[in-house]
Amino acid sequence: MERTLLLEKNAVENLLPQKFPFVMVDKMYSFTETSLVSGLKIQNDNIFFDKNTFLEAGLIEHMAQSVALHTGYEYFLRNEIAPTGYIGSIKDIEIKKLPEINDTIQSTVTILQEFGGITLVDIVTTLNNEEIAKGQMKTVLAK
Repeated sequence: MERTLLLEKNAVENLLPQKFPFVMVDKMYSFTETSLVSGLKIQNDNIFFDKNTFLEAGLIEHMAQSVALHTGYEYFLRNEIAPTGYIGSIKDIEIKKLPEINDTIQSTVTILQEFGGITLVDIVTTLNNEEIAKGQMKTVLAK
């Protein structure tokens, strides 16, 4: 499915606590109060790129940073500085396929619950509309 690009690399990087070379999200396609669609084009200078493949750890970090982007954009809309967040738990991660150089992956984050700085999300990552990874994460905002 073709999506409209809302934010590109520079704007996305300003909303994330991570900085180069550890940024694993470079696009935001959509945002609602309970969801977000992010993207990443796999480049050969990515720290999780090895032997023409984007590694599992990179996919999981991309998923986590997609959640962070949702939080960062929420705070941006309120004209506030977003706090740093941490992965509290990862559950039921299934990786079916690893992307390669120049592939662009998209992740859809769906917020299931949010309370007291703790957010529970479902995440599905696709490549060319094919599901390549999915799972559930709990993130926690630093106080």
